[in-house]
Amino acid sequence: MSETCSISVSGMTCAACSSRIQRSLEQTPGVKDASVNLMTGTATVAFDPTAVTPNGLVDVIRDTGYGAELPSPDATPEELLEAQDAERNAELTDLRRKLLVSVVAGVASVVLSMPGMLGIDPSTARWALLLLTLPVVLWAGRHFYSRAWAAFRHHAADMNTLIALGTGAAFGFSAFMTVADDWVAAHGLEPHVYYEPVVWIIALVLLGNLLEARAKGRTSGAIRRLIGLRPATARVVHEGVESDVPVDRVRVGDLLIVRPGERIPTDGEVIDGRSFVDESMLTGEPEPVVKEAGAAVVGATLNRNGALRVRATRVGRDTVLARIISLVRAAQGSKAPIQRLADRVSAVFVPIVISIAIATFVVWYDFGPEPAYLRALVSAVTVLIIACPCAMGLAVPTAVMVATGRGAELGVLIKGGDALQRTAEVDTVVLDKTGTVTQGRPSVQHIELDDEALRLAASLERFSEHPIAEAIIDAARARGLSLNDPDTFEAIPGKGVVGRVGGRQVLVGNRGLMSYRAIDTTRFEQQAAELAANGATPVLVAVDGRPAGLLSIADPVKPTSAAAVEGLRRMSLDVIMLTGDDERTAKSVARLVGIDHVIAEVPPDRKLEEVKRLQQDGRVVAMVGDGLNDAPALAQADVGIAIGTGTDVAMETGSVTLIRGDLLGVPDAITVARRAMRIIRQNLFWAFIYNVIGIPIAAGVLYPFGGPLLTPALAAAAMAVSSVSVISNSLRLRKGP
Repeated sequence: MSETCSISVSGMTCAACSSRIQRSLEQTPGVKDASVNLMTGTATVAFDPTAVTPNGLVDVIRDTGYGAELPSPDATPEELLEAQDAERNAELTDLRRKLLVSVVAGVASVVLSMPGMLGIDPSTARWALLLLTLPVVLWAGRHFYSRAWAAFRHHAADMNTLIALGTGAAFGFSAFMTVADDWVAAHGLEPHVYYEPVVWIIALVLLGNLLEARAKGRTSGAIRRLIGLRPATARVVHEGVESDVPVDRVRVGDLLIVRPGERIPTDGEVIDGRSFVDESMLTGEPEPVVKEAGAAVVGATLNRNGALRVRATRVGRDTVLARIISLVRAAQGSKAPIQRLADRVSAVFVPIVISIAIATFVVWYDFGPEPAYLRALVSAVTVLIIACPCAMGLAVPTAVMVATGRGAELGVLIKGGDALQRTAEVDTVVLDKTGTVTQGRPSVQHIELDDEALRLAASLERFSEHPIAEAIIDAARARGLSLNDPDTFEAIPGKGVVGRVGGRQVLVGNRGLMSYRAIDTTRFEQQAAELAANGATPVLVAVDGRPAGLLSIADPVKPTSAAAVEGLRRMSLDVIMLTGDDERTAKSVARLVGIDHVIAEVPPDRKLEEVKRLQQDGRVVAMVGDGLNDAPALAQADVGIAIGTGTDVAMETGSVTLIRGDLLGVPDAITVARRAMRIIRQNLFWAFIYNVIGIPIAAGVLYPFGGPLLTPALAAAAMAVSSVSVISNSLRLRKGP
């Protein structure tokens, strides 16, 4: 048995931080899987509750030197986001204050670094710079040193280690030169100080942190927009009296009044009234839907032109909107498999950088021009500063976060980074027919039966849940026929149903069923072939071992199916229809929507085998179905895409869920995923190239050839720019496709 919990983590500043926490969690007995997301500040852990508790996991994280706490189990998505916003606002306020002090100190340090122009003694200027730098080091940049010390105590290193070592070395050296300036001068050395770079490095790193924090806030815009759709109050009728109450106080069973132009407060059922409801926020469909007595409505959708009386059926965390928000939050906190590359590099990156910095110091000290010790110190500090792996840690999670949010806006729920990456790799899309390509609401178009045979067939179908059964029952009732429950009933997958009704043996199904029971239906074959050629499904009926006739049942193609298939073909994807229906009917429907490859007459239990066969041919398969009878095939496929229906979203079935009930979401999902992976590769490329190029330059490899030497302050600026550029590149996903 396994449970999953989400833990809020504070104090992470780079990929090395998240990797260290993840390793600690994964090494904890009872933990089956752990994922720590730097972007969202969360750890998602799958664990055995008999071996470890959520509070124990919190202690593990705290023992690594970071803050951790469990969210309230009763908190709604709105409350969780509000808490996150409050924490982020507090962080932004703190960063702004520290940045302001650091910048003021930095400007003053520039002035004091030119004592000759000010007409003051150099020794006095050095003491003034020391006093000016102390508040920046001890207050504005204090968290860099405290977190570096915490990492050191746990035998680890991260971005804070690099900053603390770089600025600490420069500050310590400068402080020694200030306090012992007479001793230094007596030994023939010039007491150079580097307070100005220390202040500006801390200021620039704080600026980068501030820009990152602001950008992170922008990536959760999709969730904010979803939450913003929910009305604050609801008009509740109690004992005939209407009153406005906060929507959080609405309970299941409450009677609500929704006037024209108002948003529906919560999920419910229309008791009285008729109106058009705009469900575009949920389904992406611009056309309003008619709602009248008995119809289900979804919270946060917009009532257009008529008053409705609605009985609340789901409230709080159980509503469709709340479930979507929870799913998007979980997806944004997950990792893509490509993240493992960045994690592996980050795990060894900081120790390597420290080694390079030490080697840089030694080489410059031994072989550099005078004053060698100063050049050695500056170059080593510059290497430490420029190598901060922020960009590497942000490259993947920022893109995953923005892409899943963008998908939610399009009515496509992509369940995390793993699903996002696999969706981008798809080359074959397999479509179920009924309810996916077609409406899924078949109706009887032609009856070649007498009333008694129709009554017997409809009575037998009362125990079936197949859409065709509902169509036959509706046709019998439309003729005013009285139906009975069958005495016996057996469903034969992929063929039909058999049983006894009122003592008579009845078979309802396709040609395969009749052949299986040795019933000769030759005289109906030509008519059945003509019906199938026109896109209808012929259903044969036999009573007491003799053919009684047939029914023509048609399931209209969805208006958007052809456009969706065309969109998939333009993306160079192979589109296949996989259905249990008659081959002639399936091919007729396929022709209508532009599908060339059809695999027909496949029962539900064999759909999984067909998906496996495609995978064995080397294809990356996305299976699109209704999430019910297609569940095994959806689970087997590389990407399972479940068709949702607005009020009954099959969220747990596939890797991707289409909230709207048509196929247009499939090309949208693949397009978003492909763009996201392209952005991720760009992010990782530039993050790696930045360090590959920047570290050698900082170390001074170009100096012997007349090349430039970077200063620590320039290195800090470059580090901040690299992190912000990665986030900005990811934010491009908010536009399109």
